[in-house]
Amino acid sequence: MALFLGLWLTIAGAGIRDLPMGLAAAAIATWVSVLLLPTSAVRPRPFAIARLAFIFLWQSVLAGLDVARRALDPRLPLRPGFVLFPIRIAPGPARSTFCTLECLLPGTLPVDMDASGALVVHCLDVDQPVLEQMAADEVRFTEALGRGDGNA
Repeated sequence: MALFLGLWLTIAGAGIRDLPMGLAAAAIATWVSVLLLPTSAVRPRPFAIARLAFIFLWQSVLAGLDVARRALDPRLPLRPGFVLFPIRIAPGPARSTFCTLECLLPGTLPVDMDASGALVVHCLDVDQPVLEQMAADEVRFTEALGRGDGNA
């Protein structure tokens, strides 16, 4: 409801006289959007989302430092290449969101799906534990969605 009220205030202005109509419009818009939303088995878990966000930020810092170290020190070899990650998240918005999160981490970039349904991931160093890290990220992501089975 807050989103719809914010939209109302943005369009109509924050006049006190318009606030009752804005609250009514926001309430109706919220009710209609709940009716029109498809049913879903996804039940986001706030604690798991916070944990995912914290770990994601920590991984981003560590990965960024690692990429910078490798770029600035010519003695550290880069072994770029592709790895296949057997993703368990069903095709759809959840999978797209997971791939978006993974591409935000420095050093990895999901680029395609192969014929078997595995995610093709480009990484800066194929000798790093990319698959293990992505598997752990997938578990945390599905837990944040309220699905601990990996089939979000």
